[in-house]
Amino acid sequence: MKGRLFVGIQVVLLVALVLAPRWADAWALPGWTAVIGWVIAGAGAAVALAAFPQLGGALTPLPEPRSDAELTTGGLYRWVRHPIYSGVLAMGWGWTLAHPSWATVGVVVALTVLFSAKARYEEGLLGERYPGYAAYAASTPRFIPRPSSREVD
Repeated sequence: MKGRLFVGIQVVLLVALVLAPRWADAWALPGWTAVIGWVIAGAGAAVALAAFPQLGGALTPLPEPRSDAELTTGGLYRWVRHPIYSGVLAMGWGWTLAHPSWATVGVVVALTVLFSAKARYEEGLLGERYPGYAAYAASTPRFIPRPSSREVD
């Protein structure tokens, strides 16, 4: 039930983020900030889309792990524990930069807080299910990769 609540709030916030510029006047910023925002949003979309197939049969919209799933630690999951969340957050922050207003800032901050809480909840469940999860979590950042955290093979 808690997982469905996280997903429901996530959907509401993502819709609100897209609609927010219509609710409030956007700030006047130079045009290049919108370009940077779209680049960040595009990179986030690419990361999120690339992470989906890497989960394989473990993919679920809910934070609860599937009973038949294996722990994924390769691919993008080698660099961050939640690359889909990272990608969606990058899309949200990029959108906010492209469409700046108090409304978009408020919604993307709320989305960031939600993903942090959702990730903590999910990580607790993963830690219970997979004995090696604690070591993986200790060496792999949650959302933002640290290039020095992993050596290239």
